[in-house]
Amino acid sequence: MTKEFNVIIQRDSSGYFIASVPNLAGCHTQAKSLDELMERIKEAIELCLEFEQEQSEVLEFVGVQKVLVQV
Repeated sequence: MTKEFNVIIQRDSSGYFIASVPNLAGCHTQAKSLDELMERIKEAIELCLEFEQEQSEVLEFVGVQKVLVQV
């Protein structure tokens, strides 16, 4: 069976790419290149899915929203 997941990708100040899967709690990884990041996030998703099978609650991804805050 094939499942599709939304992945949020960011880059930190050191140049590392960081990937997070909102639907899977704690599913994150990082890498220096996007190619390596995609390999790692697929592995992370597989591991999170194995763990999730033991859990009862599944979160639904709603979206990403920018919030403007004056500081």
